[in-house]
Amino acid sequence: MTAPADHQKVLIVDFGSQVTQLIARRLREASVYCEIHPYAKAEAALAAMKPQAIILSGGPESVHEEGSPRAPQGVFEAGVPVLGICYGEMTMCEQLGGKVEGGHHREFGRAEITVEKVSPLLADLAPVGEDETVWMSHGDKIVAIPAGFDVVASSPGSPYAVIADETRRFYGVQFHPEVMHTPRGATMLKNFTHGIAGLKGDWTMAAYRDEKIAQIREQVGSAKVVCGLSGGVDSSVAAVLIHEAIGDQLTCVFVDTGLLRKDEATQVTTLFREHYNIPLIHVDASKEFLGDLAGISDPETKRKTIGRVFIEIFDREAGKIDGAEFLAQGTLYPDVIESVSSSSGKAHVIKSHHNVGGLPDFMKLKLVEPLRELFKDEVRALGRELGLTDAFVGRHPFPGPGLAIRIPGEITPEAVETLQQADAIYLEEIRKAGLYDQIWQAFAVLLPVKTVGVMGDARTYEKVLALRAVTSTDGMTADFFEFPWDVLGKTATRIVNEVRGVNRVVYDVTSKPPGTIEWE
Repeated sequence: MTAPADHQKVLIVDFGSQVTQLIARRLREASVYCEIHPYAKAEAALAAMKPQAIILSGGPESVHEEGSPRAPQGVFEAGVPVLGICYGEMTMCEQLGGKVEGGHHREFGRAEITVEKVSPLLADLAPVGEDETVWMSHGDKIVAIPAGFDVVASSPGSPYAVIADETRRFYGVQFHPEVMHTPRGATMLKNFTHGIAGLKGDWTMAAYRDEKIAQIREQVGSAKVVCGLSGGVDSSVAAVLIHEAIGDQLTCVFVDTGLLRKDEATQVTTLFREHYNIPLIHVDASKEFLGDLAGISDPETKRKTIGRVFIEIFDREAGKIDGAEFLAQGTLYPDVIESVSSSSGKAHVIKSHHNVGGLPDFMKLKLVEPLRELFKDEVRALGRELGLTDAFVGRHPFPGPGLAIRIPGEITPEAVETLQQADAIYLEEIRKAGLYDQIWQAFAVLLPVKTVGVMGDARTYEKVLALRAVTSTDGMTADFFEFPWDVLGKTATRIVNEVRGVNRVVYDVTSKPPGTIEWE
């Protein structure tokens, strides 16, 4: 990534925590531009970004073990405020003359820290002598802090729960302020960025829109751009932004896999052709996809098959556009983070329906990725800034492989049609109940099991359908949505009555803690 020169910036040094992205999310929510870079590349990032503040993330290693990660020494010599979180606090202590030991009592989960000293880091939080709720996650213990540091807060298990060297503006916290389980963690982070580092919070979607339009025009010039449009929020916002920049130099290719939601292909083509007047090629490739998926049950093989077929079809259609030199895709910042952190080093992935591999060598197009600095909710904000309706930008996330991964087992046209009908009823009932915007993601899954039932005067032996709905603020963690029973009952009754082949509906109440599989 190239840091925007005109914005104040924070460098986040990543030591491998599963919630590092949440640090960036909290900063972005406070209108602060930030970037995450792995510790092994942090020195180069420090030189390139010239940040106004630095945050050291948590991580799974033990600081006292040989070969454990360290922050570049330049972090502590840059003359800017530094905040160490969990492992970040521990490596700060070790590197500056303190000491960390293992084998002590572990702390995981909710904890109370007692404020012992006034500090700008805890401004507007609990006063001295009172407790603040936080979320701990560590197995090692700081037993000595470096010279110049004072204890700001402590807990029975963490005598150095918050430490500060106010002169150098170095701070450490043993808990995770970035997670929702630390209720006022966002306030702590804003105290660091705005109060201690003096940042103004100049990261806005209006500014981003203007900057990106100028960058796209400079990058593309008079060449043609082809965009792989999936109909999802990311590729749609990218397409509208690029069209605003270069007009009819953009052509969208919408590959209909036959694995979309009910009537979604019609909605996408209508929106882009009639409302935005963006040149659009609609390719109905449902027979090709379903044909190549026949007999495949393994979910990862499904993904790779969909990716391969999509690339083949997309490349074929893009080749028909004279003068096309650029490929536009809706790469988001989490994708960039994952690619930089991965050992494979593959930085570019075609996003639409095939988030499964690198850009093939035979595709000679250059990339335009106008959303690569943004998180999902920032993309939604940009969409609103561009005039997309709330009904569109607020749509629930839909995975690239579509319904293929919501049909465990073999994909058949009959199974797809059954799931499309059930999914449509489910979403319709959620909207009618006024619950759609309270839910991060809701969808149906056609299970590969059958059950005996009695419908009227006849016994049936038909499929079971699972309903899933989760709440989330960031997509990193999620919990099941607590449906009113009457809504679930009405939905299940409609599905059993209206969708042939389904005689039982169940609701999934599994939660998603940090670091587990995606909700797909």
